[in-house]
Amino acid sequence: MSQPTPVTAKPAGQPEEKNVTFEVVDIIVVVVYFVFVLAVGIWSSIRASRGTVGGYFLAGRSMTWWPIGASLMSSNVGSGLFIGLAGTGAAGGIAVGGFEWNSVWALLALGWIFVPVYIAAGVITMPEYLKKRFGGQRIQIYMSILSLILYIFTKISTDIFSGALFIQVSLGWNLYLSTVILLAVTAVYTIAGGLTAVMYTDVLQTVIMILGASVLSFIGFEKVGWLEGLKEKYNNAIPSVIVPNTTCHLPRADAFHMFRNPVTGDLPWPGLIFGLSVLATWCWCTDQVIVQRSLSAKNLSHAKGGSVLAGYLKMLSMFCIVMPGMISRALYADEVGCVDPKICKKVCGAEVGCSNIAYPKLVMGLMPVGLRGLMIAVMMAALMSSLTSIFNSSSTLFAIDIWQRIRKKATEQELMIVGRVFVLILVVISIFWIPIIQTSNSGQLFDYIQAITSYLAPPITSLFILAIFCKRINETGAFWGLVFGLAVGAIRMIMEFFYRAPACGEEDPRPSVIKDVHYLYFALILCVLTGIIITLVSLCTPPIPEEKLASLTWWTRHRKTPMTDLVSYKRETEEADNLSTGKNNVDAPMEEEIDSGSEEHGAVSPPCWKKVYFWFCGISSSPEPTLSTEDKAALERKLTNITEKPLAKMLCNINAILLLAVNIFLWGYFG
Repeated sequence: MSQPTPVTAKPAGQPEEKNVTFEVVDIIVVVVYFVFVLAVGIWSSIRASRGTVGGYFLAGRSMTWWPIGASLMSSNVGSGLFIGLAGTGAAGGIAVGGFEWNSVWALLALGWIFVPVYIAAGVITMPEYLKKRFGGQRIQIYMSILSLILYIFTKISTDIFSGALFIQVSLGWNLYLSTVILLAVTAVYTIAGGLTAVMYTDVLQTVIMILGASVLSFIGFEKVGWLEGLKEKYNNAIPSVIVPNTTCHLPRADAFHMFRNPVTGDLPWPGLIFGLSVLATWCWCTDQVIVQRSLSAKNLSHAKGGSVLAGYLKMLSMFCIVMPGMISRALYADEVGCVDPKICKKVCGAEVGCSNIAYPKLVMGLMPVGLRGLMIAVMMAALMSSLTSIFNSSSTLFAIDIWQRIRKKATEQELMIVGRVFVLILVVISIFWIPIIQTSNSGQLFDYIQAITSYLAPPITSLFILAIFCKRINETGAFWGLVFGLAVGAIRMIMEFFYRAPACGEEDPRPSVIKDVHYLYFALILCVLTGIIITLVSLCTPPIPEEKLASLTWWTRHRKTPMTDLVSYKRETEEADNLSTGKNNVDAPMEEEIDSGSEEHGAVSPPCWKKVYFWFCGISSSPEPTLSTEDKAALERKLTNITEKPLAKMLCNINAILLLAVNIFLWGYFG
């Protein structure tokens, strides 16, 4: 069906366009910001414990609650969320803020339910937990590869696209040069510093993001007449060129309501409550990028405190990101709210709509000189903060879960180097992905992110919930449940790409399974179906012995009795097989030769270039200290301790209750 010819309607009364330029003061602010971030990264790299896997990947497990909370916030609120939330807010109203408010519950579940089990299990990565829980290698490899795929398609690609979009709209810089510079600076302190550097720069960037976004929000609300003025102006934000006999140019009648029709709503309320909880649990409780921050806590109470702080910060997104996006549409309806494909193509390069430019358009239109530079720094902070978190966590997954599978005898130094090299590989992949993102410029970036997540993440959520709460689940059930869930999700995702959503004024030819089943409903259905498959297959196969589940489930997290876990059992079996075939005898002389060679040359001082290389990679030239059996046992007890001081536990519980009370009030007020 051909699209109706656009007609000109009465202008929406937007402010007069003015040619906004980037002043010298703005450039100075951005440069100072970059220098400061690099200084913080170098400082934290120097003081960080980077010579061990635990030091590099888990910040030495010495972090307190406030950097954990700030890092949880900035790791999630990347430039993709700024662009996506504001864009969807401009297109559909406040309901998208429910994604942020729902995450509060998942954050508390992370601190109070999931992290205690992860700490007690003594794991660094989420696939490593599944390996300990089920004893198989195939689930660990499956999870690592799937997680890396999710990072590339839903995190790295969207963050780069949205950051580049912001730079292009606001500065007019060359897209590729700007992105390469951002990625280069990001990669330097990620590779050099490990998680400690990432988390300290996250604290800095969280402060910048909140301050900058708050200033813009205040100026925007003042411009439109605060909340009541926003309601009036947003409801009248109609572009001057519309598609006749359609309503796609009109703001939604339920734009200022959270709970929308369960059938016709763009974000139906059952999906927003239940389906979204599936995605939130995956994101906050099982995703390596997020969980890694909480596992770096010095104890369980600090992990809980970080979750509470992040919960309070997440509730600000509605007022600092979503509503400013709506303000942008109210002020710039012809650009942000365009519906004519030709006009949209001219404005933002995408025929399906330009809601993604809502936030950068507001920055360039309202912010005064200097503060405009601050907001550019905010978006760069969001982009870099998100990318550093993803780069660090991806290197952890690859080094610990994949490389160790390939190189069973890899040393800590080798794992550290491999992790850093993998970051460089991700940077290269990210740069080559830029043109692909440009050509797939969707109407609403946030919908793209959540839809892809809905197709791939629910099986993971189902598996982790059952792994923690159901001792009867075994490796066979877990593996085939994941295979089933991935197959169903992949089919839906392929169908979504094959059957594109119609443009304004066109009929919808898509099959009912796509157009009538919202992606949030699909996430809930897929999670339940995967859980059923996992349970049924597990019940039809032998259970895991009780003694091998100590510290690995919610019900056994306090059990510290000596036990043989599934991983140790399989390793002992393999060593026995090697001994019987004489493999160990072949390897022994070579190992002795290597050791003797190391001792012989140990006194030789390395050249200067090698010293710099060792420092950059956090490698010590001195031999690794050897721990006695008693010392190893004591260290393991310390790292897996989940006991809390009564006062700290009480304070965490009180703050969690207050956080939930505020959250419930906001849901009710804007419902």
